[in-house]
Amino acid sequence: MISCEQVTKNFRIYKKPGGFVQSMRSLWRRDFFDTHAVREFDLQVHKGEIVGLLGPNGAGKTTLMKMFTGIIVPTSGQLRVMGYEPLQRGIPFRKKIALVMGQKSQLWWDIPAIDSFLLLKAYYEIPTGDFRLRLNQLASVLQVEHLMDVHVRKLSLGERMKMELIASLLHRPEIIFLDEPTIGLDLVSQRNIREFLISYQKQHGTTIILTSHYMADVDALCGRIVLILEGRKRFDGPIGEFGALLGREKFVSLVFSSPLEQPPVEWVSYDPQWNAEQTKVELRIPEKNMGAVIAGILTKYPVVDFYTEKLPIERVLETLLGKPQLISSLAQK
Repeated sequence: MISCEQVTKNFRIYKKPGGFVQSMRSLWRRDFFDTHAVREFDLQVHKGEIVGLLGPNGAGKTTLMKMFTGIIVPTSGQLRVMGYEPLQRGIPFRKKIALVMGQKSQLWWDIPAIDSFLLLKAYYEIPTGDFRLRLNQLASVLQVEHLMDVHVRKLSLGERMKMELIASLLHRPEIIFLDEPTIGLDLVSQRNIREFLISYQKQHGTTIILTSHYMADVDALCGRIVLILEGRKRFDGPIGEFGALLGREKFVSLVFSSPLEQPPVEWVSYDPQWNAEQTKVELRIPEKNMGAVIAGILTKYPVVDFYTEKLPIERVLETLLGKPQLISSLAQK
């Protein structure tokens, strides 16, 4: 579905200090510098996959999404989506893709959502019968049937995002590009949209490319993760392998009935975030040591509550970004 070989995107940016004198000077002379948004990027995505693009702000995720959809043109490299060159933006290509950007709307704010959908029906040349069936199904599943006649600017953020999804799916795209689709939404709205996307993908076998800073989105939706740092791919594999990059560990949270004066010596290797006043400690413990360590803690210390979980991908990503020396090892993967 997507074939990306050695794709690079550079931008030339104009730089001007503030002030009237500098503004006048810029009329005759401008200072530029080049920035590398994406560097020699390789990616192969097959039909029906859900792939999560992870990375900090400025890593190049949105730039990739825009190149995949033909909004911007690569500086170099080969890029094809379903056999098309996105930069040509041909009508057959546009009818097979959808792009949802959480920070930008494709709906007209000053008219009801139904009018935007009718415009999209005409644009994508959707037969009337198919349009009505798809619209009714999507509106019912997303529970927005009663909002079709409401001006978009009057909708809440969560309601508007549901309308954005409907607008993107009316023409039954083969690939959906989701760029921060749940940004700014409350927890309930995030969960509802994730559940809808999972159900829709299972029903239609749609390929989905997702970027999100909410690790719950990635954890719930993606079977495969691509980590991007400074425009380069540093990891590409199953989500389970990403979670195990720092070793086979479990995250343990312990709550004590009273503060401990100092951390026990045997805990030091498990990275406790220690504070003499706190009654809660978080440890990362290798799975093979789990039984012995927990048994020792429960025997010696006044534990009133504890829970364990596998090291979540959010903590893995946070650790990788906070310890650049670990990044070099990922380049070999």
